[in-house]
Amino acid sequence: MPIANCQLPDFVFTARTAGGEEVTGNMQADNESAVVYALGERSLYPVNVAEKTKSGRIGAKTSGKIRRRDVGVMYGQLADLLGAGVPMMRALEIIARSGMRGRLSEVMLDLRQDVSAGKTLTESMESHPDAFTPLHVAMVNAGEHAGFLEDVLNDLSNFVERQDDLRNKVRGAMIYPMILSFVGLLVVCLMLVFVVPKLKELFQDVTDMPVLTQIVFGASDLLVENTLLVICIVILGVTCIVGALKSPAGHRLWERWKLKVPILGKTICVVAITRFCRILGTMLANGVPILKALDIAKDATGSEVLGQSIEDAGDAVREGQPLADPLRSSGLVPVEIVEMIAVAEESNQLDRVLVQVADTVEKRTNRQVDTAVHLIEPIILVLMALMVGAIALALLFPIFTMADQFK
Repeated sequence: MPIANCQLPDFVFTARTAGGEEVTGNMQADNESAVVYALGERSLYPVNVAEKTKSGRIGAKTSGKIRRRDVGVMYGQLADLLGAGVPMMRALEIIARSGMRGRLSEVMLDLRQDVSAGKTLTESMESHPDAFTPLHVAMVNAGEHAGFLEDVLNDLSNFVERQDDLRNKVRGAMIYPMILSFVGLLVVCLMLVFVVPKLKELFQDVTDMPVLTQIVFGASDLLVENTLLVICIVILGVTCIVGALKSPAGHRLWERWKLKVPILGKTICVVAITRFCRILGTMLANGVPILKALDIAKDATGSEVLGQSIEDAGDAVREGQPLADPLRSSGLVPVEIVEMIAVAEESNQLDRVLVQVADTVEKRTNRQVDTAVHLIEPIILVLMALMVGAIALALLFPIFTMADQFK
């Protein structure tokens, strides 16, 4: 009986010697772990191991979107491993082999390879913007500079988890209102296209037409006579808005507008200030000079407008002014937070007070966000009721006018 041809998989590896010299080569083995073990027997430190595909390509990249929640879990795992004394490269490899979803696992292996080549974790993360947002990179940068990387990773893990929970909560709360909004808009469009034109013929003899009725009739005529034009205008308008928001000037305008939206703008601003206070306070507590800490913490806010205000505050501090004065003049930081910072500067307890402010404001903001989420549904319902009610009134006014004429 013939023996089956059991060809072992072919792996390509990159490793380093004890002296730091890079070595590359091929090896046949059962799996990647066997390659790593074989390299260790040869006193080589593996940097990257990848299996060749049948087409000869090495470790083809897995496509797919990286979930934010998976990234948050990764932050927590990395913080635990580093806190337990595991070296960075070993921790990254453990996480990559621990069952992470395909694309994120490849990213972790890339991070390990970059770190082994001498890059910082921040520099490695910057080359993967699809996995790590600028805010995450800025916070990790702060942790690496000040020596509290484990704390930053834990904060990031909690932050991503809370953000994902909030996103799911908002989506869940928006499902019913969005269905109502879609149905309501569909009903309004059907009325304007099919019902209003027929009623308009009945009201031709009405001379004193109310303004609201004229607006409804005009909208109906526009939809009926220029349907294709309206669709093109809507598509063009959406395309122009999206393009404008992607431009630098449009993005800055959008950032400023977000902060001025009632309720939502204040919440966004306070969340950014909370991150700034926590990062700045932790860096100052770890001995980072205030000018360097401000330069790093401004990127951790996640808000371009607030970041610019903090940069201006850093220039003022460099000239000898206290931090509280430029923050107060910016008009973005709440008065009570500014006063606490001013008192903390006078008592030389700025690092402790900033972290305390972050804890207090974060709890208050979470309650405000929960309240805002619960208000979304009734607000949309009221708006749809007003829209439908306005059309109903517009059609009822001519009927009342005709009734008066027949008296």
